[in-house]
This record gives sequence, structure tokens and C-alpha cells, in this order.
Amino acid sequence: MFQLTGVLDDCFCDVESIDIFNNFKIYPRIKKLTERDYFRYYKVNLKRPCPFWADDGHCAIKDCHVEPCPEWLNHYVIITPPSLSLCCEQANELGAINSTLSNQSKEAFADWARHDDAQDHFCELDDETSPDAEYVDLLLNPERFTGYKGPSAWRVWNSIYEENCFKPRSVYRPLNPLVPSRGMLCLIPFLSLCLEKRVFYRLISGLHSSINIHLCADYLLDEGWSRSVWGPNIQEFRRRFDTAETKGEGIRRLKNLYFLYLIELRALYKVAPYFERAFINLYTGNAQEDGDTKNLLLQIFNELRAFPMHFDEKSMFAGHKLEAKTLKEEFRLHFKNISRIMDCVGCSKCRLWGKLQTQGLGTALKILFSEKEIKNLPEHSPSKGFQLTRQEIVALLNGFCRLSTSIHQLHNFRLLLKDSR
Repeated sequence: MFQLTGVLDDCFCDVESIDIFNNFKIYPRIKKLTERDYFRYYKVNLKRPCPFWADDGHCAIKDCHVEPCPEWLNHYVIITPPSLSLCCEQANELGAINSTLSNQSKEAFADWARHDDAQDHFCELDDETSPDAEYVDLLLNPERFTGYKGPSAWRVWNSIYEENCFKPRSVYRPLNPLVPSRGMLCLIPFLSLCLEKRVFYRLISGLHSSINIHLCADYLLDEGWSRSVWGPNIQEFRRRFDTAETKGEGIRRLKNLYFLYLIELRALYKVAPYFERAFINLYTGNAQEDGDTKNLLLQIFNELRAFPMHFDEKSMFAGHKLEAKTLKEEFRLHFKNISRIMDCVGCSKCRLWGKLQTQGLGTALKILFSEKEIKNLPEHSPSKGFQLTRQEIVALLNGFCRLSTSIHQLHNFRLLLKDSR
């Protein structure tokens, strides 16, 4: 059964209102925006070593020279984004990054860098300055099923949930794909966690659910001699979200996606004044293109203002000042650690989109925690109190587009499930 309706926890909004707002107002515009030159190129370092364990999970990367996956792995359904039923040797090229860039594009990137270096930035990211950081064309490298799976993929999400997340012990999730799981005992009820810890867990769960939906919606259905056929896989979707298959956890996972959508929606609403200043441009060197891109972004901001049920972030970190400060720092460090874990993802495409969406969420949190700085932005000059880098802007909008796409794809899955009865 698949019944996703009603009010979300920890906020005053319902699934139906978000569906209508997203699918008719936001999704068409955000999809168009991320196809513009400023947003389609993302600078990322995919060569950073995993800081937590030996990097041994490259089974889906082109020419990775791994042995075929054992047959018994294909019988397990791991509730993680990369756990899909394709053997490693069949997946050799699916996870490879298409790094094709024209000489004209490379020259433009050098010009972009010169322009960005002239700006007054106070948030410098290691990946942007690393010699291993490269621009990647996101349109040539869509987020989709790659065949990346097994112990390496399980270890990434296990580390996120078990070591770096405020995890409620009442949540069912198979922890080890190598042994049958009976789920977890209800040790700590979810609602016993404070609001901030519930929010953190729901953000990570929502991101996880969103990635799962993308892989189910763009699944390798057939691999022929001439071309591959990609499309929605209803059976895979059921395994990840059906109430019976997930012991009642599937609907909660999807509601966490909607909750994450509201958080990032709120961040975009709050950061609108930053972009609305006349001197802020989305620079690519093409004045007409840049103007059209900014106008499209401002149209999205106008739509966000009309949404009546925004998440109220003021309810977070509102207790005793010292306790709130400590919790906020713990919140920040947990998320920072999760972003580092993305360097442990073995598949290049999975790593690319994992890093982008994690950075997009991190940027959204940075915005929500910088309300005073944004309110005090000077109208006609850069601010030393609040800045966003090009990389953060690209990640923020593309990350939100991924969430918007997930909610749009959910509508399609509802129709497919209805037709399959």
C-alpha cells in the first residue's frame, strides 16, 4: 500500500499542498534554471581520498578492474541508494563521469574564476582551490542507477546513520546487508529526541529518500547492443517505500523528503535578498545569458513568497543560550562529518551527486543560521558578514532541484502504481 497524505510532523504543512505548489509552480522553473550555463557546471574534487577507511569500493567506475560481484549479493535488498541488482562487471561504465568539455568552455571557466576571485568571499572551500578540482557538466552526468552496491555502499550510509546522526532507535533499517535483519528494538522513541535532533535525522533521512527515488525513477531497464533503456522501476520503488516491505517505515521516509524540501525552500526564501541586489550577477561572461538566468531565479523567489506554510526555523536553538550554542555546534560538526563521508563513495557519479546534494543542504543550513547577517546586507556593495561562493550557489539550487524532481517523480510513481493494480 502507498498512502502518502496528511500533515507533516514538526511543521504546519501537508503533503497535498506541497505537491500542488511544487509540481505546478516550482518544478518547471527550477528544472529550467539548472539547465542554464551558470548552474549546469559544478566544480568538484572527486579524487579526495576517503578519510575514514581504505577506499575499496570502486566497482562501478570505468576500468575499475574489480572481480564480478558474488551472486548472493544480488539477493539482498539494502535500504541505501546504491543497492541495486546489477553485477559489478555489468556496471563498469555506468558510474563513469563524462568529463567532456569544449576548449571554449575551459576558457570560460578561467574567466569565471578571475571574476569570482575579485569578489569579497569569506567562505573558501578546499575543493575549489585544489588542483584536483574540476568542472563537471551536470547535464552530461545525470543522477541515475549505476550498479554501485555491496558492502562498500552499505558502509557509507551505515556510517552516516549509526555514527554521525542523531538516530532514533525506533526506526527500522537493515544495518548489515550481509546478514538477514530483524530490524531494531524500540529503545529510544523518536519523539523523545529534542526538536533539533529530530530535524537533523529527518534531513538526512529525507536526502536518503530523495536519492533513492532518483535511482528508482531512472533505472537501467534494458542494456542492448545499440543503446541502454532507462526508466521507472516500480518493483524497486516498492522495495524501498512500500509499507509492508519496509515494516511501516516507507511513508515516514517519504514524509522526511517533504520535510527536507520545506527546509531548503525556507532557505531559498530567506536568501532571496542576497540575490535581489542589483550588483549581484550570475556571471558566465555572456551578459544576455546572465541577465536571463538571474530573471529566472528572481521568478522562483517570487513564487516562494506566495507559499503560505513555510517552516519556522526560529523554533530551533531557542532554549538556554549556552545549551543552544552547544547544540548548534554539535549540529554543525555532525553535518560536516557527513559531508566528508561522501568522499568514501566508490562510484564517481554517486560521489558527484552525493557531494553536490550534501553541500546544497549544508548551504541551506548556513543560510538559516545567518538570518541576522542577511538582514544587514548592504544594498550596493558586497558584505563581509555573509557570502556565498559560486560552488555553494550551484549546489544550493541543484540540490533543491533534486528534491523538487523527487516530489514530481513521486506523482508519476503514484500513477504507475495505480495502473499496475
